[in-house]
Amino acid sequence: MKILVTGGAGFIGSALVRHIVAERPADEVLNLDKLTYAGTLTSVKSVADSPRYRFVQGDICDRTLVGRLMADFAPDVVVHLAAESHVDRSIEGPGAFVETNVVGTYTMLDAALSYWRDLPAERKGRFRFHHVSTDEVFGSLGPEGYFTEETPYAPRSPYSASKAASDHLVMAWHHTYGLPIVLTNCSNNYGPYQFPEKLMPLMIIKGLAGETLPVYGKGDNIRDWLFVDDHVRAICTVFERGRTGETYNVGGNAERTNLTVVHTICETLDRLRPRADGRPYADQIGFVTDRPGHDHRYAIDPRKIRDELGWSPRESFETGIAATVAWYLDNETWWRDIQAGRYDGGRLGLARRG
Repeated sequence: MKILVTGGAGFIGSALVRHIVAERPADEVLNLDKLTYAGTLTSVKSVADSPRYRFVQGDICDRTLVGRLMADFAPDVVVHLAAESHVDRSIEGPGAFVETNVVGTYTMLDAALSYWRDLPAERKGRFRFHHVSTDEVFGSLGPEGYFTEETPYAPRSPYSASKAASDHLVMAWHHTYGLPIVLTNCSNNYGPYQFPEKLMPLMIIKGLAGETLPVYGKGDNIRDWLFVDDHVRAICTVFERGRTGETYNVGGNAERTNLTVVHTICETLDRLRPRADGRPYADQIGFVTDRPGHDHRYAIDPRKIRDELGWSPRESFETGIAATVAWYLDNETWWRDIQAGRYDGGRLGLARRG
């Protein structure tokens, strides 16, 4: 296959690019990324010299560029991952989320539809537009139950609202114009190369620096955690064998409170890199003002992708955390370069508008 990946220098996108080059020797990949603050080419450095890999810096809102790349590269699959993704940043500056996540998705769909319509019949039948989204579009769960593919949308942050809008556009292009799409909604990802603004890398880095580990509210918000390499296997499974027009929820079967996540990170650091003074990293935990509108619980029911397509996560929460902490310990240069020039670990998401 020829696979066009948008956002391939981001966290999930770079993991997908590395997976395609390393594990799918017959495939080619074109990585289109704007290289915003969260996009780093060092995340795909290991595959940069492959003859089956190509990178183009560009904006998914640039219709002329996107159309030209589709015509030149002739993809069999478009995996649309490019997005603004941090809830806290969406609270401070929602405009960028509407522009990238909504307008950018429209632009991708418009270009893909024009490209798909001109394909020969055989290639037209194989083409897929795979839109990667989030479980946050479903809103907040109570203490019981799970998100399924039939759960009504109820986004509660500018980020999740922009992703919900993009999901609806993708489905509209399928039902109105016949574009062969598949859509996945995933739970919280974690693993190597995640930008340090997100919970796990932030706690690892602040822990190593001896700083306070800032836990929002009481730390009782619950998320379902998904190791990024498991997620990219799910993406490949869906664009290869998923039914067009269908949504698949991808979860890690690993519900944990935020406080439990932080304690697990601390315990792993205690084992892999003990503090010089011998005290536990958990002594650094501190509680801070909660995020505005913080959803209490997300949890995915992954039965559809498991039963129909045979996918299930390989990493447990414990093995995934251990691998993640070890990676950040072994790759300090990667995240220290980001700290020096892009993000210093400061608090985001407290600004109120109006």
